[in-house]
Amino acid sequence: MSTDDERTAPEAEATTGTESLVSRLWAPPTPSRRGPRPTLSVDRIVDAAIELADAEGIAAVSMARLGKALGVTPMALYRHVSGKDELLARISDTIAVDPPTIPDGIGWRAGLELWMRAQIDMVVQRPWFLDLPLTTVLPGPRRLRWIDQAFRLLEGLPLAGGEKLTLIGAMAQHVLGEARVQAETLAADENPYDDLEATLQRWADPAHYPHLFAAMATAEEPSAPEQDDVGFGLQILLDGVEAYIARKAAERAG
Repeated sequence: MSTDDERTAPEAEATTGTESLVSRLWAPPTPSRRGPRPTLSVDRIVDAAIELADAEGIAAVSMARLGKALGVTPMALYRHVSGKDELLARISDTIAVDPPTIPDGIGWRAGLELWMRAQIDMVVQRPWFLDLPLTTVLPGPRRLRWIDQAFRLLEGLPLAGGEKLTLIGAMAQHVLGEARVQAETLAADENPYDDLEATLQRWADPAHYPHLFAAMATAEEPSAPEQDDVGFGLQILLDGVEAYIARKAAERAG
């Protein structure tokens, strides 16, 4: 039985788990060897996988399908990526395009709204992202730029680094939920909750849902929506962040 010190580099790289995947995302490119330019590269493999996902969804991305699209055997792919998990992790990081341009002095709240909207738009353009396992959506070089930008927007606020990271995580969760609603509504060309009142009247018994019927009966039609559906949810979330920041500032002052 070999010890850890006796393991070769390829064996060490084949170690599974989040730490291994993250290390491969950050590993510098392997220097090219002498001789003809290789026909395959990590970038080419990932780009082909993204094209396949764009066309047929992430479920269509397999090493077999990818090898066929690139005109190579699946085993040839393993010389560049350790397996399906690494491929998905690289896809996730690659489609995280550059963060939006957010002007200095815009304020943390307006800046974070732009930051979240940009992510929602990015996911809606590629809804198959929502089908990626969360274990493959890792902090690679591109994705970390988004996190860094969020920390820039939170600079100067009376929060510790851990609190800021927790808030960023909460905002990311909202982004995923909102993006799913927007993507699925767009795909279905309808929102199943748009006609809730008609559904209640046709199918539901007021005795079973008394509070819901009472609320709908007294609901007033707004003259005009103040903002789109996405904006409303973002403002509610940011109201909570602002209240949390105010509480922390009061604690410091006291």
